[in-house]
Amino acid sequence: MLIGDVARHSGVSTRMLRHYDALGLVRPTGRTSGGYREYSAEDVRRIFHVESLRSLGLSLKQIGRALEDPAFTPSALVSDLIRWTEDRLAREQELLERLRAVDASAPTGWQGVLRIVELMRELDSTSAARRQQAVLARSEGVSVPAELLARAILAESDPNVAGALHWALARAGGDGVAVLGTGAHADDVDIRRRAVLALAKMPDAPGATAVLADALGDPDTAVRGHAALALGRHGVAAAVPTLVGMVVAGSNDVDAAEALATLSQDPACADRITTALVDALAAPTADSATRIRLTQAVVELAGTTAQEILRQLAHDDDRAVALVASALVKVLEERSPEDRADEDS
Repeated sequence: MLIGDVARHSGVSTRMLRHYDALGLVRPTGRTSGGYREYSAEDVRRIFHVESLRSLGLSLKQIGRALEDPAFTPSALVSDLIRWTEDRLAREQELLERLRAVDASAPTGWQGVLRIVELMRELDSTSAARRQQAVLARSEGVSVPAELLARAILAESDPNVAGALHWALARAGGDGVAVLGTGAHADDVDIRRRAVLALAKMPDAPGATAVLADALGDPDTAVRGHAALALGRHGVAAAVPTLVGMVVAGSNDVDAAEALATLSQDPACADRITTALVDALAAPTADSATRIRLTQAVVELAGTTAQEILRQLAHDDDRAVALVASALVKVLEERSPEDRADEDS
């Protein structure tokens, strides 16, 4: 089969076939009487082998080695190809996100484009101080996409820089909830924590409450805690079990008790909170320190039920619990009538 026929049947150009010949990849086994290349059936099969390996991303040099070395094993090379492909896709995804960030800023001129690109470069700096300065020094005339800030939050480990990013996100035109919501479901627990903590600072943003409510089922206690505190402060009753669990565990128990107090102002939620605290107080596994934290949480609740529970606890068999409860009863009794009226209303 002559080179033109091979090109038509294989889809490989005559120029590429000559290149394969020059490299020694596929050399035709015969020549016509006129000196033209003549390919055998085995030569054509080798051409298809070369094209198949090229489709996997191998270089011509790698293909030559694969076809000529009888001891060559493809497993290591395929693993390398997977890694190289993943790296390339990651770089292309990063480029795509940068282009989308520039597009989302709706630049009216190259100055706006360059400012966004400069901010992205500064956010990639290894210096936390430089990253923070880049966020705080944002030009008033340049719109920074919320999505860009949200992605930066998910990647930021320095608390000061994260605080600046939260501030900038609050001022951005969008809310970034979609990006943070994706981060809240990431495999990396640090990313989930950053995402939920950022959402906790913007619970009124559309869609944020739903993401935070879903985070109550996260396997990480810190993620659940951030979500529960934010939801509790905004009157979402679904946070009650997690908040009570935080008091029991002594994890941000003061903040959790304050969130429970906020929720208890809703009569429909107050009974649920009271029952949960009383059950926790009666749990066989609750030690003295745990029961003291729960007693201190009870005093924060609105209404007269808390006083009744504390009076009962003042006679508790655990002397430490009884002393704390007695002291808290006195505190409640010494409050002015106006304070008690406000608490009961």
